[in-house]
Formats: sequence, structure tokens, C-alpha cells
Amino acid sequence: MYKLNQNETPLFDALMEYVDRDTVPFHVPGHKKGEGIEKNFKKYIGENPFKIDVTVFQLVDSLHHPTGPIKKAQELAADAYGADASFFSIHGTSGAIQAMIMSVVSEGDTIIVPRNVHKSITAGIILSGAIPVYMQPELDKKLGIAQGVTPETVEMTLRENPHAKAVLIINPTYYGVATELERIAEIVHEYDIPLIVDEAHGPHLAFSGKLPMSAMQAGADLCAQSTHKIIGAMTQGSILHVRTKYVSAARVQQIMNLLQTTSPSYILLASLDTSRKQIALDGEELLDKAIENAQYLRNEVNKIEGFYCFGNEILGNPGVFALDPTKVCITCRDLGITGFDLDMILANKYHIQMELSDLYNTLAVGSFGDTRENMDKLITALKEISEEYMNKDQIKPDFIDIPSIPKQVLIPREAFNAEKVSVLLEDSIGEVSGEFLMAYPPGIPVLCPGEVITEEIVDYVNDLKKTGLYVQGTEDPRVEYIKVVN
Repeated sequence: MYKLNQNETPLFDALMEYVDRDTVPFHVPGHKKGEGIEKNFKKYIGENPFKIDVTVFQLVDSLHHPTGPIKKAQELAADAYGADASFFSIHGTSGAIQAMIMSVVSEGDTIIVPRNVHKSITAGIILSGAIPVYMQPELDKKLGIAQGVTPETVEMTLRENPHAKAVLIINPTYYGVATELERIAEIVHEYDIPLIVDEAHGPHLAFSGKLPMSAMQAGADLCAQSTHKIIGAMTQGSILHVRTKYVSAARVQQIMNLLQTTSPSYILLASLDTSRKQIALDGEELLDKAIENAQYLRNEVNKIEGFYCFGNEILGNPGVFALDPTKVCITCRDLGITGFDLDMILANKYHIQMELSDLYNTLAVGSFGDTRENMDKLITALKEISEEYMNKDQIKPDFIDIPSIPKQVLIPREAFNAEKVSVLLEDSIGEVSGEFLMAYPPGIPVLCPGEVITEEIVDYVNDLKKTGLYVQGTEDPRVEYIKVVN
């Protein structure tokens, strides 16, 4: 299956050699293997992390110009994921996504993207100076979430924009919904341009036949993965995978070097090295356990009055080609409370912290780090919440239709860098936004820089704020004012 020995961990081994040598550190960081660390922090963390918190030198290699153990560790990652080249990111998947976009489009180029993009994608578009053309994902009004973009939508958008230089797809979504990515790759490649994939929530897909097809397996040319989200890397640890038919690996390395620090954390890099070994060798078994636990949680929650967790019954709906069962979306609309309400109850009363919440739902992200005991704690809490709220005869929250995609009159970079003034949101109708405005549900940006603010958008934001949902993106944390292009 693999061409290389996936049992190896070259970077972690190099760090262990540094420790075993009992090296005297006349290099940064200044804590000198933990000697200079504040005592209470050191007591809690322990000594070992500081012993491998090193800087760039020959034994441990350079992330910007890898020739030794980092180079070998990245080659092992490429082998494990079926890529031609892989690059470690300690700038998170946000940084990897920005690098991915900047590797394939430049100023004035058109890139086709879904509307329900993470803000890192819009940031990459701003940095590159590219012009976005948006595709509308399928919306499930029962669940109040965005699903995938269909192959038909991609094909239509490319016909209307044959000059586009790249297509970006989010797959799977935050909620674990996958589109027909292999067919989309075929459509995009008919135009001789690359398909790039925000696969933040899919670093585990390649290692189980019970999961949707991974981006590299489907024929994508670039994909960015949050290795820390589902599998065993530490937070900020991500990987960018490349296929080189339409994309230059050397160009990707150059862009990564522009965006990443010259003083990377070797602790994070080592966690990428070791988590790759873990998923490559033991992934199928570990993921079987994660899927089994998540399915148990889904089944038990569906027995509780007032709650619903979608599963295979929605397969075949528009934008739903496959599902990642490790994502458990708990819909609470029938209880007459919002997903945000449920999130807060679980956090404050039961000390159970969920991943996210929206108008109807709260999301549990499963992994092989979960235990059945913790699943049962969540189930018990949901049963108590059901008993408390089911018979209160509360009004069910209605789906709030998202506004139409507004007219874009400036490219995002021009608007972001333009001179701006702050105005009341109610007074901004007809102005050109200089800021982002993002809201839930269903995770689709309401405004991007360069778009005209409409009355429909202002009303939508006010409706969301009334429900207590989180609206963000403006400098004003209360979202009463918005900056517009002067």
C-alpha cells in the first residue's frame, strides 16, 4: 500500500537524538531547555516539552528549506495520503488555505468558490488579489445548514466563467457532508485548471472505507487539512497536499515560506510527524472505534424526545453525496430552543463543551480520542434537557432565509485596503462594505469586502442578533456599526 516505511518518524527521532546528546543550548529559545520557564507553568506542563522546543539547526532541519528529517517527514506524509508532495503548516489550516489559493491565482485572476467559505479563504483571495465568483451551496431548511456544492453547479459556473484559473470546493463541510468530489474534479480538469479543496475536516478520510472519499483520492490538485482537528496532531498543526499536474510544488514551497514563521514550533512539527505514523499504521482500527462511538451517540440521541441527529437517511438529498459519521449534528428545534441555547446549557450546567452551535443545531466532533463514558455523559445531559424543555410549549425557531449574494463592485483586496468610515448598520444600506460580516446559520458570509449592503442583509443580521446567535466580522464587536468604503 505504501512506498515508504510509515513506521518511521524522522523528525521526532532527530529531536530525541538532540535530547539524548544532552546538548548544551547556546541557541534560542531563551528558556534553554526549560531552565528559564516560570515555575508554576513548568510544574504543570512538565519538563519534556521544553527539551524539544528548539530552533533551526542541521540536526533538526529547516521548515523553509528542508533537506533532512523534515524533508523525510513530509515525504512520508505525501506517501500516506497519496500526494506528490506534502507541506507541514504550523500556521494552521488557515495559513495552508491561504498558501493554496496564492499558489494558483494572482492579482486579477478569477477563482470560483462556494459562498459558505471559511474566512481564511476570503483572506487568501485578499492576499492574492484574485476576483471571486461565488457558487451557492445547497441549503437544508429543515436542518438550517449549508450542504455541499453539486457537480451541476460547478459545471454551470465554469460555463459562465471559462476564464477562471481555479475552482475551490469545501469538502466535507463542518457538519460532515461530502459532495461528489470525484465528478467535480473531472469537470474542473476539462477546463485544464486545478481543483483545490478545503479539506479542513477530512484529514482522516483516506484511512477508512467507511468514510467519504478523500480529496487526493478524488483527483484534487491541492488540499489543506486540519491534522489537529480529527487525528492526533496538536492545535495549529496542518498539512497541505499537492498533485503536480496543474500545480508547481516549488511554487507552493515559496508561498508557504512567505506566510510561515522562520521560527516554527518543533513540538507542533513533531506532532505532525507522529500523528501521520499513527493514522497511516493504525488509522483503520482507530477510525472504526471512532465511527462506532459516534454511531452509538447518534442512535441514542435519536431516542430522546425533541432531538434529532441526521444520518444516512439524507443521502441523495441535493449536495449530500456521502457522510462522515464521526460528525454528530444534534438538532434541537423541536424543543423550542436554539442550538446556541443548547450549547450554553451543556457548557454551563453540565461542563460539556460542544464544537459549535447555530440556530437549530449543536455539533459534536467525534474522534478516536472519545470514550463511551463521555458519550454517556452527553446522552444523560440531553435526556435531562429534554425533560425540562419538551413540555414547555415554546415556539420553535423558524428558519431565517439567508439574503441573496450581494453585488460585488470592488474586488475584496481593493475594498479591504480602501479608506473606510464607520456607520451605523441601519444607515449602511447602499454602501460598499469594507469589512466581513459572518453569521450562523448556516455558516455563509453575509458580506465580504467590496459588496453592496442591502436592506435584506441588515434585516437578516438584526433577526439573528435577536435570537442570540453569534454575528461576527466587524471591528465593532456588537455589530451595531460597520465600516464602509469612503
